[in-house]
Amino acid sequence: MILILGGTGEARELARHVPAISSLAGRVSNPKLPEGEVRVGGFGGVDGLTQWLRDNDIHAVVDATHPFARQITANAFEACARAGVPFLVLRRPGFTPAEGWHWVDSVADAARHLPGERVFLTTGRQDLAEFAGCRQWFLARMVEPPEPPMPQRIEVLLSRGPFTVDGELELMRSREIDVLVTKDSGGSMTSAKLEAARQLGIPVVVVRRPPLPPAQVVATVEEALTWLENPRTGARPSA
Repeated sequence: MILILGGTGEARELARHVPAISSLAGRVSNPKLPEGEVRVGGFGGVDGLTQWLRDNDIHAVVDATHPFARQITANAFEACARAGVPFLVLRRPGFTPAEGWHWVDSVADAARHLPGERVFLTTGRQDLAEFAGCRQWFLARMVEPPEPPMPQRIEVLLSRGPFTVDGELELMRSREIDVLVTKDSGGSMTSAKLEAARQLGIPVVVVRRPPLPPAQVVATVEEALTWLENPRTGARPSA
């Protein structure tokens, strides 16, 4: 059996093609579920995941989590090494850099370097606390309602992508946004905001992806399927 980690679009697409158990973190109350068997919740750290892999006779693990799910990726890499299970990271490519982008290493850095007064914040509800002490006005878009701490001057918009360029243009104009803050998550579901910011000449603060463990990495579901044909070889999929 194969274990697929993550609730991304890539994870759901992969689950359509192989018999697998898909594991979701459980941070969203109404997630889009993949086909096949699904489990929700944590494993209990590296030790818990190592034992789970052994108990469930897992033959390979594909980590298709969000590019910023740093802890589960690190735990899965270590657990697979302990259990002797082949491990692959499936990560969509990041956004193509553009003029007017300001790169930072963390969300905390983004909060310290805001080149504007009316901020469109799209980093997710778990990062709101980093902006709690900021004086700027924020429009924060997320899927689930946030909990404090959060900025004093804030409008929360609950919405789930995909978004359109026209919709993003209208949103940014109506709120008089003068800076966009986002993560380098990649993908098409949320890329419209970047095009809208470009058209409006709005600067973009982009949080870099965290580093990956020294694992094999592929960018597409097709490459992951090729790897799964013989995961123990460790060979990279052919071009």
